[in-house]
Amino acid sequence: MAAYTVLVVLSALVTGLAGGVFYAFSTFVTAGLRRLDPGDAAAAMAAINSDAVRPPFMTLFGAAVVVPAAAAVVGLVGGHDGAWFLAASAAVSLAGMLVVTVAGNVPLNNGLMAHRDAAGWAAFDRPWSRWNHVRTVACAAACLLAVLGLVVA
Repeated sequence: MAAYTVLVVLSALVTGLAGGVFYAFSTFVTAGLRRLDPGDAAAAMAAINSDAVRPPFMTLFGAAVVVPAAAAVVGLVGGHDGAWFLAASAAVSLAGMLVVTVAGNVPLNNGLMAHRDAAGWAAFDRPWSRWNHVRTVACAAACLLAVLGLVVA
């Protein structure tokens, strides 16, 4: 199997997996936390955020940005059909996942870490969830674009 094909398949895999993590938060994790006392929800989410920055998730998160970009470069340089889909996948992942996380979710995470109480949860919950929905959709779109790149290749 050609390196480009492997990179395209990996692009679909890592963006899909990252999107699945974000989807889980968008559909049931934060909803479950909302059923808790706000102070308990804040403490639980702070604990989740602490665990999120460990290698299992951070490796996936980084791969969801780097692998589509690598596939796009290899595809465009090699003149592969569908490489522009991978360029679009990389751009969507970069903007919709990495930039949104750095500019939106991380500052909210930091605020929650500083205020692990009902007030901290109130300031965190809805804005963080909105940004997370953006990341979910972006990862799904990046995955779809990678799959389209594979189909066209």
